[in-house]
Amino acid sequence: MKKYALVTGASSGIGRAFALQLAQKGYHVMLTARSGPNLKGLAEYIRSNYKAGANFLALDLSKVNAAAQIKQWCDELDIAPSILINNAGFGLWGDFPALDLEEQINMHRLNTEALIRLTHNMLPLLAENERSYILNVSSTAAYQAVPTLSVYAASKAFVLSFSRALRYELRQTGISVSCLCPGPTDTGFAKRAGLDALAELAEKFNMSADDVAAVGLKGLFKGKAEIIPGTLNKISAAVVRHAPKKIIEHLVAGLYKQ
Repeated sequence: MKKYALVTGASSGIGRAFALQLAQKGYHVMLTARSGPNLKGLAEYIRSNYKAGANFLALDLSKVNAAAQIKQWCDELDIAPSILINNAGFGLWGDFPALDLEEQINMHRLNTEALIRLTHNMLPLLAENERSYILNVSSTAAYQAVPTLSVYAASKAFVLSFSRALRYELRQTGISVSCLCPGPTDTGFAKRAGLDALAELAEKFNMSADDVAAVGLKGLFKGKAEIIPGTLNKISAAVVRHAPKKIIEHLVAGLYKQ
């Protein structure tokens, strides 16, 4: 019986790594992101190098009807994925009043609303399998407020909270929900967020997208609630749970100020 996995934000970074590693494991992958050419190239590479099929759909997940389009796409192909990886998202760096409001709202919409819509639309298809998995990609930024990344960090805190609540709601079903919270990762995130000034610092702590995806999939199949790749990231997440919020916010703000 064929196994299918749906990956959002699959055109680059962690999403691309997820797609490749799932194909290696024998999953037929369904890929979606905004970049049609990147998705096409990835799908062709997977078909040529692995014993796996690859379909792709280029669209902007922040659009209200995007989740419904993906559900319709699955229905038309008669595919019920057993894995949903909600990876699409981005960040914006800067003081909240100085950043463009519409850009921040669009970021929040992609990071949270799109994830809600797609998860809700895909649950009936996931339930058709004996065992299914949802992996929502958050961030270590979810564990504390982050001045100059205020909306981004808040959106990732939502993803973590939502994932844990949904996991509990579905505990008596065959659908397991996990949340991946990576720290600095070697992707295009920093450039997209406008964090070029911290590129040199980030390089010292970055994990590769391949390593993050591998840890994420391992935790997913083990049914873990929260997955934090990297020892330093685990330690920092543990520290901020217990340290006074005011101190943590001051320290984190100092990291992200130019």
